[in-house]
Amino acid sequence: MTTILSFLSFVVPFVVVIGVLILIHELGHFIVARRMGVGVERFSIGFGPILLRWRGKETEYCLSAVPLGGYVKMMGEENPLEGEGSGVVDPAKSFSLKPLAARFLIVFAGPGMNFVLAAVIFAALFMVVGRPVLPSTVGPIRDGGPAVLGAIQAGGGETRQITFVRDGREHRAALTPARTKVADFFGDERELWDIGARPFHVKIGEVVPGEAASKAGLRAGDIVVALDGAQVLSFDELAEQIQKRAGKATELTLERAGRPLTVTVVPQPVKDRRLSGEEVKVGRIGIKPAPVVITYARSNPIVAVGQGALKTGEVTVVTVVGLWKIVTGRLSASNIGGPIQIAQVAAEQARHGLGSLAFLTAAISVNLAVLNLLPVPMLDGGHLFFFVIEAVRGRPLSLRKREVAQQVGFFLLLLLMVFAVYNDLSRFFR
Repeated sequence: MTTILSFLSFVVPFVVVIGVLILIHELGHFIVARRMGVGVERFSIGFGPILLRWRGKETEYCLSAVPLGGYVKMMGEENPLEGEGSGVVDPAKSFSLKPLAARFLIVFAGPGMNFVLAAVIFAALFMVVGRPVLPSTVGPIRDGGPAVLGAIQAGGGETRQITFVRDGREHRAALTPARTKVADFFGDERELWDIGARPFHVKIGEVVPGEAASKAGLRAGDIVVALDGAQVLSFDELAEQIQKRAGKATELTLERAGRPLTVTVVPQPVKDRRLSGEEVKVGRIGIKPAPVVITYARSNPIVAVGQGALKTGEVTVVTVVGLWKIVTGRLSASNIGGPIQIAQVAAEQARHGLGSLAFLTAAISVNLAVLNLLPVPMLDGGHLFFFVIEAVRGRPLSLRKREVAQQVGFFLLLLLMVFAVYNDLSRFFR
């Protein structure tokens, strides 16, 4: 029974997420095609053997065995891999006889609906769950930073007047952020404005028995103040510095029960793999951060719609940049994941709650939209690319040329799928 439940907890979230994404994508093609007066012969979720089918007035609706895609077969649509399309059709309902702009919109509607779905999910999350809001209390402050120097700080951003409470008394101060460098999602260095203060102390929540931190005498509840004499403001900052000190004696300044304490720890060298695919040795001491309390502020519907659109844009940019880095070799192709990885992540997010699973669905929806817009034959982007060529030439490419392009595209997509599954299996058995 336990095995069955474990299997269902792994498969069901995957089927739900992929099913929703495919349904919305194909509905985009279907709805716009009908609005443009194009007849639809078949609307299918999935590929391969048909499990269920029912026929409407004009369209056959199918649920197929392989839930990794879907398709909308339109009247008069020329499929180079199938020949000249389906028999005699009403010219008024023929896809190939519609104006170029109409055909472009029908094809773009699929990935377009995935962008819309992501924005709607993000907006719903901002309304129902809210956005995380850090507490307005001040934890560690960097010596010599803007939060200490106030308006004396030179070369910073716009000076802000702030009001704060200390020991029950209200105070005012001028605060000017300064530029600092941090690592982004891909590990690239970027600049941002910083005031040199954090809301949370670097508090240890768990010490792994037998690891370097445990051997050095660190305990849960200890607050890390400095590393080799340099202030530490966040757990991420601590982890980054520890990783650079594999095998090197490192002095940690702690605060335990209100008293200062200094210990020496030697980070254990372990193998790790960067996003670039390079295998490196990094330091680990075996500690985990203490949980922090974060509140969430819900947005009203109007504000949430804007926030949803902005979040969709942010995820789109990250996706495009990631793809470009993979193409140019700056990001390892081992980061490409397939259905097994999606199923693993979906199952994990489902355990964290419906909100986490919804966020994942929105993120994958953006990924699906971006991938489908790539100018690769067999994808929507390939069809759109053909339409652009048709607009420039004044006539479409010959059926033979499109057939060759579709065959090449099919082969490339098949290779990509095999490679993605290989990556999934490599991670699974690693």
